[in-house]
Amino acid sequence: MDPPPSPPQSSFIPPSQLPSPPQNPNPNIQSDSIPNWGQNPNLTHYIDISVPKKRRRGRSQRNPASFHSPHTPNAITSSSSSSAVAAAPVSISSIRIPPPLSTPAQDFSDEIIVINKEAKTEAMIALTAGFPADSLSEEEIETGVIPVIGGIEQVNYTLIRNHIIAKWRENVSVWVTKKMFTDYIPQHYNALLDSAYNYLVSHGYINFGIASAIKDKMPTESSKARVIIIGSGLAGLAAARQLMRFGFKVTVLEGRKRAGGRVYTKKMEVGSRVGAAAELGGSVLTGTLGNPLGIVARQLGDSLHKVRDKCPLYSVDGKPVNPDMDVKVESAFNRLLDKASRLRQLMGEVSVDVSLGAALETFRQVYKDAVNDEEMKLFNWHLANLEYANAGLLSHLSLAFWDQDDPYDMGGDHCFLPGGNGKLIQALAENVPILYEKTVNTIRYGSDGVQVIAGSQVFEGDMALCTVPLGVLKKGSIKFIPELPQRKLDGIKRLGFGLLNKVAMLFPHVFWEMDLDTFGHLSDDPSRRGEFFLFYSYATVAGGPLLIALVAGEAAHKFESMPPTDAVTKVLQILKGIYEPKGISVPEPIQTVCTRWGSDPFCFGSYSNVAVGASGDDYDILAESVGDGRLFFAGEATNRRYPATMHGAFLSGLREAANMAHHANIRSMNVKVEKTPSNAHSCASVLADLFREPDIEFGSFSIIFAKKNADPKSPAILRVTFGEPKKKYHEVAKQDQQQHSNKLLFQQLQSHFNQKQQLHVYTLLSRQQVLDLREVRGGDEMRLNYLCEKLGVKLVGRKGLGLNADSVIASIKAERGNRKPVSTSMSLKPGVSKLKAGIMKRKIIRKAKVVKKSNGSIPPASMNVGSSSKVSEENRIIDQVLPDVLASGNNQNDLSNSNPSINGS
Repeated sequence: MDPPPSPPQSSFIPPSQLPSPPQNPNPNIQSDSIPNWGQNPNLTHYIDISVPKKRRRGRSQRNPASFHSPHTPNAITSSSSSSAVAAAPVSISSIRIPPPLSTPAQDFSDEIIVINKEAKTEAMIALTAGFPADSLSEEEIETGVIPVIGGIEQVNYTLIRNHIIAKWRENVSVWVTKKMFTDYIPQHYNALLDSAYNYLVSHGYINFGIASAIKDKMPTESSKARVIIIGSGLAGLAAARQLMRFGFKVTVLEGRKRAGGRVYTKKMEVGSRVGAAAELGGSVLTGTLGNPLGIVARQLGDSLHKVRDKCPLYSVDGKPVNPDMDVKVESAFNRLLDKASRLRQLMGEVSVDVSLGAALETFRQVYKDAVNDEEMKLFNWHLANLEYANAGLLSHLSLAFWDQDDPYDMGGDHCFLPGGNGKLIQALAENVPILYEKTVNTIRYGSDGVQVIAGSQVFEGDMALCTVPLGVLKKGSIKFIPELPQRKLDGIKRLGFGLLNKVAMLFPHVFWEMDLDTFGHLSDDPSRRGEFFLFYSYATVAGGPLLIALVAGEAAHKFESMPPTDAVTKVLQILKGIYEPKGISVPEPIQTVCTRWGSDPFCFGSYSNVAVGASGDDYDILAESVGDGRLFFAGEATNRRYPATMHGAFLSGLREAANMAHHANIRSMNVKVEKTPSNAHSCASVLADLFREPDIEFGSFSIIFAKKNADPKSPAILRVTFGEPKKKYHEVAKQDQQQHSNKLLFQQLQSHFNQKQQLHVYTLLSRQQVLDLREVRGGDEMRLNYLCEKLGVKLVGRKGLGLNADSVIASIKAERGNRKPVSTSMSLKPGVSKLKAGIMKRKIIRKAKVVKKSNGSIPPASMNVGSSSKVSEENRIIDQVLPDVLASGNNQNDLSNSNPSINGS
């Protein structure tokens, strides 16, 4: 074990002596008037960092935007150069002091602790661990890590929290103790140190994994309640190890003969001949900055192999795709997605009931530029790649929320683990009591505990954790007694669960290029565009000459019934078409394996996605416990921030271990847990109550603000109400339904308006901007145009407002507390909200997967749009596309059997 680090020097600076903070680049609103100002993605942050959109699997983007990360000792290494660079220290003048949202019971301190000069570096490390760099997370607020939100105490807490995280990341093989910090954090900050340390340990942000120092903390005997875990995938194993360390008696029930769930590394070999480790399930660590599985790999002593950016594409005849055409089609594909993203902003919450495929098809019909067959094949390859990124058909993906997890991208390289991810499973399963071939069919839960039935065996416990995939819940393979709440059943139904299949081939030798990890192949059949469209080379990490061909989209479903010999024959034909013209002979494979994840009774698919009608809220709903803290749920489909990822599953297991321990502790103290509505419902209710008495109203616009703050730059919340949309849009549809040909999108919108009579969208403005908006003449249409074009703001759903608005709402609610309340239904927890990123953020696809956006390309949705060309373009979208999406015509539900136009405008 490494000795404790030398304590850095600490010092204190009274706020009165702090230099003036840098001027806010958005002068319209005063940042000092909003607690947690930095949480607003549209506004400045005291740490100037650029968080990339989530990069999915596959071919890398050209000229990706750089993501600067702090350099830490023992950082995750790969076979190529690291992308991490050292960040400059933050000056104390950069640190904001958010005002408290309530008067503290006692004055804690008027000094800001300065642990060392690397506050910015440590804040960035905390950011990669999933925390706001300079404020509290929602989970911390709900846990009550500090008694008062805002003020100096919160600043000091976050500095201490960030420091503890950074200290453990320096050497993840040690057990970080509280004593390591008491030598240089003064005694009167012990309460904050205790709170931060206990929170980080209990919630699995530090001191987790399989290092010897951590395994030594496992108690020899269990002293707490009995827990039954269903499933030994990454979620189940992470939870099991944490709960065992907490002292719980854990039993894991696994239906298969192996652990790992959808992570499956198969050893391919024939006798004593060459062998290789084939990843038949989860394969790529998507982002290494803060990835907990990267930390486990470090504890194993393994370095990671960066998936290299080079990814050549080959046409149907095996010839390389023309580079100029490649660039042209890629740009056109991105523009089409950008138009769809802009459309969802204009549609607001209506886009919840519209598919991404229908929106793309609408633009294909509006922008009718002729392209040749080769360009269309390449375009369809990008569509297949998009379907692979989401494990779902474009016609099933929600236009509003298909990319809702983008803001939480961990950043860093995409990597392979040499030898396979099975090494992680093996290490995590060590000494965990797993009973194999126990297929659970019934779970009973009640106030006295749980019963889990597998065949003829009954396992009893105080609590149970269900980690089965979403596909199993959708199939109803497990009977819950009593039935799960309707809220959870509806969430299970709404979320999508896609499919990805693979063909793994072990060859006698490597015949392909060794300087690449991926290459792609085009199809001449749009309905089979995802069939063997991408190849992964594992020769550098698998221990042998291994290739894996991917099958995505509609082709993945057809593949389920394709004979394995036919699949292998098709793959070999593709490989021969590529390499034999180069004079390279393609040998017969030694061994082949074809996956059938859709037919697997333990998962019925690959991973989750946000389908039409669903939202990120549904991930949270799936994560909710039932039965007064007796039955819990984990897995990638319960992780709103990191769905469809291995680390998302792992983190959900750590999350639920903390939740289960919390409920067990409460029961041991005989304290009744109050059932409180989820924050989503609380925020909605409070906001609705406040808008019953708006401070300003004109047309369809309502505004609330804190009357005590008369500064014109002070914040206000604006709500726009779209009323009686049914009549309006039905009239448009009747007029145009014979003139246009997008029946599916019309049907989706019609269904939406049949169900919803009103639509509320919001934004955060300054008081002066509200007054200027009120003076705009020409009615609501001109005011909307002024908002979007002149001010460059977005109208979002209530949760899209973010943490800043929650703080404003809390202050308005507190100010109105002396009035007779219109409603006293619920109270707001200040600072608690989740980003509805599907409306606020948009995704740009480069090459094969969603990656970081290049500099100089189309600006993100959060940026201002003001040029005349932009105004003209967006007006054209409003005038042309919105009527088109309401028209009736041909029944084409996605782009699988059509040729979307490539528009160069």
